[in-house]
Amino acid sequence: MKVLLFNGSPRKNGCTYTALREIEKVLTECGIETELLQIGNGPIRDCIGCGGCEKTGRCVFGDDCANEWMEKAKTADGFVFGTPVYYAHPSGRILSVMDRMFYACGENFAHKPAAVVASARRAGTTATLDAIGKHLGISQMPVVSSTYWNMVHGNTPEEVLRDREGLQTMRNIGRNMAWLLKCIEAGKREGIAAPEAEHSAWTNFIRGEN
Repeated sequence: MKVLLFNGSPRKNGCTYTALREIEKVLTECGIETELLQIGNGPIRDCIGCGGCEKTGRCVFGDDCANEWMEKAKTADGFVFGTPVYYAHPSGRILSVMDRMFYACGENFAHKPAAVVASARRAGTTATLDAIGKHLGISQMPVVSSTYWNMVHGNTPEEVLRDREGLQTMRNIGRNMAWLLKCIEAGKREGIAAPEAEHSAWTNFIRGEN
């Protein structure tokens, strides 16, 4: 079993990384393979709604990490999406990549557990968690929770390491993720398959004149 941890911060070893590493350590202790992916500080494309991914399962833009991460998601069993807080919302970088990944290959994420983690100096965390959590909720993904909201506080990695409850929350995410992955694996061995979703209805709120 393998969990991918996505660091949506341009800072490789910053506050978000520190939170994700706390989760990663616990997952490793629980026998779960991990890979921590860095979004970095290079240019990141936004989704342009071209529909090209519907035919290929890949984004038409191949000059950043999105397609590479989509490939890794195919064989992963769980995910943790981490982001810093900017103006009470997630990093635009992680939102852009997640939009493109979930549009292009949502099936790679369906029925796989995931958690969302936010790091902030002070506030804006709950709106940030809500925004990214929408991707999970529309993709049939079991959401991994903890003993408090999935956040850490600090303006530097050193300050995050002093957020004892925040780090405790991260460790409990790791334990809950490992437990849920093992439960799913046990279910598969007993022949319990993921449910088939209905897709026949497709409506909107605009109605033409009669």
